[in-house]
Amino acid sequence: MKKLIHLTSLLAFILGSTFLSAQNSTQSIHGTVKDAQSQSPIPGVTVVVLNSDPPNGVMTDVDGRYTINNVLIGHVSLVFTIMGYKPIAQGIILDIGKEGIINVSMEESVDSLNEVVVHARKDKGATLNEMTTVSARTFNPEDASRYAGSLGDPSRMATNFAGVGVADDSRNDIVIRGNSPLGLLWRLDGINIPNPNHFGTLGSTGGPVSILNNNLLDQSDFMTGAFPAEYGNALSGVFDLEMRSGNNEKSEFAGQVGFNGAELQAEGPLSKDAHSSYIVDARYSTLTLFHVLNINIGVAAVPQYEDLTFKLDFPQTKIGHISIFGLGGPSYIALLAKDQDKNSFNLAPLNVDTYFGSTMGSIGISDKYFFDDKTMQTITLSVSGLQNTTKLDTNYNGETKTTYGQNSTDMIFSISYSVNRKINAKNTVKIGATSDIYYSNYADSALHDSSFVYGTKFKGTNTLLQQFIEWQHKFTDNVVMNAGFHAQQFLLNNSTAFEPRFGIKWHFTEKQSISFATGLHSQIQPLQVYYYQALLSNNSYALTDKSLGFSKSAHFVLAYDNAFAPNWRIKVETYYQQLYNIPVQPYPSTYSALNIGASYYDQPYDSLVNKGTGRNYGTELTLERFFDKTYYLLVTGSLYEAKYTASDGVERNSAFNGNYTFNALWGADFNLDKQKRSILSFSVKANYAGGKRYIPVNLAASQYYHGPVYDYTQTYTNSYPPYERVDFKVSYKRNGKKTTQEWSFEVQNLFNNKNVLQQIYNPNTNSIETDYQLGFFPLGSYRITF
Repeated sequence: MKKLIHLTSLLAFILGSTFLSAQNSTQSIHGTVKDAQSQSPIPGVTVVVLNSDPPNGVMTDVDGRYTINNVLIGHVSLVFTIMGYKPIAQGIILDIGKEGIINVSMEESVDSLNEVVVHARKDKGATLNEMTTVSARTFNPEDASRYAGSLGDPSRMATNFAGVGVADDSRNDIVIRGNSPLGLLWRLDGINIPNPNHFGTLGSTGGPVSILNNNLLDQSDFMTGAFPAEYGNALSGVFDLEMRSGNNEKSEFAGQVGFNGAELQAEGPLSKDAHSSYIVDARYSTLTLFHVLNINIGVAAVPQYEDLTFKLDFPQTKIGHISIFGLGGPSYIALLAKDQDKNSFNLAPLNVDTYFGSTMGSIGISDKYFFDDKTMQTITLSVSGLQNTTKLDTNYNGETKTTYGQNSTDMIFSISYSVNRKINAKNTVKIGATSDIYYSNYADSALHDSSFVYGTKFKGTNTLLQQFIEWQHKFTDNVVMNAGFHAQQFLLNNSTAFEPRFGIKWHFTEKQSISFATGLHSQIQPLQVYYYQALLSNNSYALTDKSLGFSKSAHFVLAYDNAFAPNWRIKVETYYQQLYNIPVQPYPSTYSALNIGASYYDQPYDSLVNKGTGRNYGTELTLERFFDKTYYLLVTGSLYEAKYTASDGVERNSAFNGNYTFNALWGADFNLDKQKRSILSFSVKANYAGGKRYIPVNLAASQYYHGPVYDYTQTYTNSYPPYERVDFKVSYKRNGKKTTQEWSFEVQNLFNNKNVLQQIYNPNTNSIETDYQLGFFPLGSYRITF
């Protein structure tokens, strides 16, 4: 309580500080306007600041660019209109410390040209990828900064969306519709990237701290099922992220200190005439400060990490629009047995010292070339990698002995090519191919009796080939069809997957629509599964999982969407997913690869076969009031079932079958003066979800063997009590003469609910103990832009 009083007093002092009055309360907005299907620039678009007095607006030039000066700061909406295209509105929070950048894509009208009626409204439910039909929405990086509980992390922000489960504070895994988090595809600027999280492990998609820097992201797409044909090697969903380009007209800088670290950011033009720009951001962990203040962050150890993100943008070269981008960084933690206590997550076994390191990096270069105003080709080259190092030291009776060691690396060399052709206003076709060459170097061994036995020892390369074609046909402006086909081949064992996709959307009124989409989706196994070495009776090793094929899933989604009032939306989706070709053991057991990712360590198994199945089905509801000047509201609910059948033929709950998830998020901005220089913001989030499913500990057997023994006859039959949490955030923003400063104070788990993380057997007490998740957790941040 004393810590909270001190932090509250500090916040009050900051809010009460005196600042120099800002005499200049205007800023500039600039950007580009493109055709949604062809991505070519649209000249002659009228861009107007809504409700400006006197009227303030311009027209785009031959390159689709515009700049509007002398725009009052605060919440601003721009309206874009041109004959033959559907009008569009886009909003932004404009500050003194940073120019506004709004890039939009306009959709050509199919029907006869009529007088357009401009609505100052932007459907945030619409996606940037025009080929999506259902189960998708835009991700706005401003929301990740605004929403309570998000910590500026895109993954945690996504847990507010319908269909995304959450029941674990220690990681940001994205569990979509009861699927394993491994089913998610991460994409950044058109390239598939490995796990973009600090402390991420090979084959996983989440972690405790995101490497993705919210301050460098642009509007992006988040998809939860039946996604378009250009996305492959994913079973559950796609997070298709776009990194924003730097300001190509003015140099700007920012600094920030918060939970995600201390960071410095710089951006600006490389050549104003060529409209080229740069942006770079470096972060360093500040979690040591939390330990100095004796604030529990969930683990007794101090996580250490740092990362760097950058993008160079050259939009007007002779060979096209070239972008060079990258991100990455190392992380390290030492979980020592002597430091474990009842208030921390016991991420490692008791009496074991765990040393874990992880390094992730990705760099790419992309070239977009227009043959004409309707045909664009994109070529992307990239190199990505993820390395893990682990060492376990067991401590018994004062003796320390190394019992496990691992040093493994995955490198991915990728080349992708696509051509997008807008045939006419009704028809657009996109075709492409990707080659991912994996270089893997795995080595891990465990102490068995008096010698070490290799679990994995492999060095070599393999290739995943993907091709796709997709076609959008607009029967009218109100009826749109998206159809496509995706194919994959994994050259390690020549396994293949053929995936037709189809979707159709009908706007039967101006505000209401019905959509249906279906498709097959396939994914290779985590690479380390293929390279697991089974120890044979003659003391030789064999890669018994090398022949595993793709895991597959058929998606069916039906959606109803109603924009019943300005800035309001209600959406209902119902879905069914049939999963098959899932790896299971060849003899009767409860193991299924659908449960990978449910624990911190997944035991590898030999001789797996593609004979498992699963099914996920449910209904989702979204009620949303998009942020506009004053407040926003997001209420989501999901009722679902996630089942699997392993080699014993029994259908069970999957590890991710939480059955239900309900979220309620509200926030508001209040201008404290007429010039909108001082803004006070509030956000509160409430979450109620089904508890984690678990395999119970057999206490009697554990006491007999003096180690954990689990009752697999009750695999995922029961779940922990429901997960309940309320987060609260308050922010104060001040626009000075040339800078914008913002202070935020947030409390996660405001009411200190005791949400169960896991139950473990403690050999020191011969009893079952319960680990709880993050309790009452206050944190603050400070940001300045200039």
